[in-house]
Amino acid sequence: MKRLLFIYNPHAGKGMLKAKVSDVIDIFVKAGYETVVYPTQSYRDAYNRICALTETYDLIVCSGGDGTIDEVVTGMMRLGVKIPLGYIPAGTTNDFANSLGIPKNLIGAADNAVNGARFACDVGRFNDDIFVYIAAFGLFTDVSYQTRQEMKNVLGHLAYVLEGTKRIFNIPSYRIRVSYDGRSIEDEFVYGMVTNSRSVGGFHNMIGKNVQFDDGMFEVTLIKTPKNPIALQEIIASLLLGQADTKHVYTFKTGNIQFESEEEIPWTLDGEYGGDHDLVEIENLKQRLEIMIPQKHKNELTSEEV
Repeated sequence: MKRLLFIYNPHAGKGMLKAKVSDVIDIFVKAGYETVVYPTQSYRDAYNRICALTETYDLIVCSGGDGTIDEVVTGMMRLGVKIPLGYIPAGTTNDFANSLGIPKNLIGAADNAVNGARFACDVGRFNDDIFVYIAAFGLFTDVSYQTRQEMKNVLGHLAYVLEGTKRIFNIPSYRIRVSYDGRSIEDEFVYGMVTNSRSVGGFHNMIGKNVQFDDGMFEVTLIKTPKNPIALQEIIASLLLGQADTKHVYTFKTGNIQFESEEEIPWTLDGEYGGDHDLVEIENLKQRLEIMIPQKHKNELTSEEV
């Protein structure tokens, strides 16, 4: 009999998975899997559970928000295990799952986890750490991990908006040298992100066009420090409309990038605190993660070079 490890965060989202755990496990068993269930107990518990693996599994399935899948994937990369991953999104935003077409409802996502198609997806190396779909610094990047879980559960996206508005008039700015593909940029930035997703924070227009998840390339967006309120308005308008404003925003694709700054800058990885750094090296680990996606989306997500 095939073996499946199911790791889930019982507090993610509105705790909606608790009432469906039995139904989810039933789907796994009907698909022919002997299932081991592990509800996470604390921050980094999913990561520690993966790193402590001694048993052999044919499939790992995780359920929770972006932080949960980040912990599981980081553990898998650290351990060097080549096991397909199923994902049941149960968080507040779920950008990565939405980008891959994974069903939003729990039962549909559980079925996809065991009956979907395998897809070899890129992930990112961030110095000695791992991220699944976004590494970012600057404006609002700390909102997700500073917003209390209880507030996220009750208010959803509004919680992020409310937390973000507290600091709109106190924007930190960082002077950074950015190096990639034999080029370099040195400027003042209020925000920067390196992504492998078609949405960030639920917004679809903040990422470049033609995003592929297995091409070995990240989409990079760097926002210059606005000199006045009008410039800030122009930046926000260009991002919401999905029109890159080259006066204020750098956008490009790369598989390797380096950030150097005089001061240490706080980063976020998949919505979780990624530490303060004055030197960051990011590398695309091409097709390193095998994740289960709906069969109907596989051709759409696969790049031509595969």
